[in-house]
Amino acid sequence: MTQAAAHAEGQQHPIKLYLAVWLWLFVLSACSYFVDYFQLQGLLRYTLITLFMVLKAGLIVAIFMHMAWERLSLVYAILVPVGAVLVFVAIMVFEADHTLLSRMTFLTSGP
Repeated sequence: MTQAAAHAEGQQHPIKLYLAVWLWLFVLSACSYFVDYFQLQGLLRYTLITLFMVLKAGLIVAIFMHMAWERLSLVYAILVPVGAVLVFVAIMVFEADHTLLSRMTFLTSGP
């Protein structure tokens, strides 16, 4: 088979892979629904919902956007900026706690 013929034919992935991903997306969505159904509250609720959301997004990007089969440089071009944003968000969360504590300490009227 020539390279042109292989390129024209395209890359075919087995339907079993897509069905498995759809099943996992359904299971993760059900888990996210059960977080609300069981009325989990506080940090556990937000952690679980965020975890399920990130797992679903990862499956969609990896399989349906074909990132699992891309070159490593393209994967790094997608993942490194997202990782940097997450690091900066974590830094802002810690600084927000410090700012709130400083305001509560120095700007509230004491007895």
